[in-house]
Amino acid sequence: MKIVTLDGGTLPVPPSQPDWCSDWCFREETHDNEIIEALKGATIAITNKVPLRAATLAQLPDLRYICVTATGFDCIDIPACRKRGIVVSNIPGYSTQSVSECVIAFIFALRRQIVEYATLTREVWPASSHFCFHRSPIQDIAGATLGIVGKGDIGIAVGRLAQALGMKVCFAERRGSTRVREGYVSFDEMLAASDVISLHCPLSEQTRHLINSETLNKMQPHALLINTARGGLIHEADLAEALQQGTIAGAALDVLSSEPPPADHPLLQADVPNLLVTPHIAWASKSGMHNLLQGIMVNLAGFEQNRPVNVVS
Repeated sequence: MKIVTLDGGTLPVPPSQPDWCSDWCFREETHDNEIIEALKGATIAITNKVPLRAATLAQLPDLRYICVTATGFDCIDIPACRKRGIVVSNIPGYSTQSVSECVIAFIFALRRQIVEYATLTREVWPASSHFCFHRSPIQDIAGATLGIVGKGDIGIAVGRLAQALGMKVCFAERRGSTRVREGYVSFDEMLAASDVISLHCPLSEQTRHLINSETLNKMQPHALLINTARGGLIHEADLAEALQQGTIAGAALDVLSSEPPPADHPLLQADVPNLLVTPHIAWASKSGMHNLLQGIMVNLAGFEQNRPVNVVS
């Protein structure tokens, strides 16, 4: 049985080759024009972000199983996999603790202006007339309202951590829904009431550009936006403009719509204020990486034993 890892460079270390696998090809990266050749004769494909679409799958008659080394699986054409009888599994929950802690760290960094004041320490404080130096207002975490979009494992974990800090937490109903479920508030109510908004929903045609100029204008001027889910949830040019114009107070992002981003990406320009961007590492704590590797082996073993787990197709 042949296994091919398409983007192994995204893993901290290569997974151990199972005894039942006679051929494991571990590729650091695979470009779009290399996918078909790389997977020729493979029974199992392991991918994080390398896309497997219908046209590609149609040329891979031996492929029977795809293990996505992430929770999100929008890189896979699920209907095409179902049609071809290809089983797809993801790895849910591996990064819940890591990502939720990163969200809280972002909230502290933005509301308490930690990055700005750390920079000012070198640039301005030595010339200050007083023992302290004030510029940007520092806001408490306790008492602030956190709006969460998406009530999966990570969204719930973020809510629990936020409540432990004294934040008020509300979960947003799906945008445009005519019914508000118990335990939720309407999407527009969440936009208007929240001091901080954190995105934790999947990327789909319904959620793409969920945050855009219209929704940004419904947020409070002092509000903060955090995204550790998928870059495509945000219309990035609209967010850049909103930050430049002061429509909202700041944002922290661990994901962008194109990764790695081009140098001219609108959110990587020097004139965009009050913005933190990290290179998709919210998941990558020591525990997160350990859980991911363990999840890969569990998924592979389940398929080999004809008892696939974490199946999404």
